[in-house]
Amino acid sequence: MIIAIGNRPNPIIPSTTEGLLITKWGTIQADEETGKTSMDKVYAGGDIVTGAATVILAMGAGKQAAAAIDKLFTT
Repeated sequence: MIIAIGNRPNPIIPSTTEGLLITKWGTIQADEETGKTSMDKVYAGGDIVTGAATVILAMGAGKQAAAAIDKLFTT
């Protein structure tokens, strides 16, 4: 888990993580429904995916990713 506080994506993770696809805005590409990224078993949500947004949206993304991760390990 990586906790980030800020209002724009930090370039460190996308630039140092081989295989992680990013957008032209520097955010991580992730599935809107599950938070699944281009890497196996790696999920992302919140500002690193959407850009600056509300805490409510980040919490919702975390909940969706948690459900997807739970499904991954229980099926």
